[in-house]
Amino acid sequence: GLGLKDALSYAIPGLPADDYGRMVESYRRHFRARDPEIPLFPGAQAMLAGLKARGHTLAIATGKSRAGLTRALDNTALRPLFAASRCADQCASKPAPDMLFELMEELGTDAVNTLMIGDTVHDLQMAAHAGVQAVAVSHGAHPRGELVALAPLACLENIEELTRWLAQNA
Repeated sequence: GLGLKDALSYAIPGLPADDYGRMVESYRRHFRARDPEIPLFPGAQAMLAGLKARGHTLAIATGKSRAGLTRALDNTALRPLFAASRCADQCASKPAPDMLFELMEELGTDAVNTLMIGDTVHDLQMAAHAGVQAVAVSHGAHPRGELVALAPLACLENIEELTRWLAQNA
């Protein structure tokens, strides 16, 4: 999704600039308190481990901060599965293509050999701006119709469907 600043602007239109810092700190305090409780979608860890075992290079482009992603990877034990990552506090946030461009450069690949999997319109727009094909999973913040309108290769309902699609197409 979006970086925190963009997400707050979207969620609270007209938020006075003077209140932004207080709102960010409040959000972070409440989010961090629940961080360890946030589970992975069922089947996600097995799917990611299977992709890596089949020789796919995995990377993360996230609206989280670097500190937030580090906590999430530590809490879920997923860190060893990913070769690289970019966060919203490191470069331009989604839907700008910067995260994907930097990841492709770091990993020595190109748009033709990259697949973006996302659950928001921001993910799919970032992929399109980077010239990368995308697959949508409709369990995120945006309705299925909004995802389909951006013409992903597929729009799937859950991790189980994504796992099957990747086994047949990746």
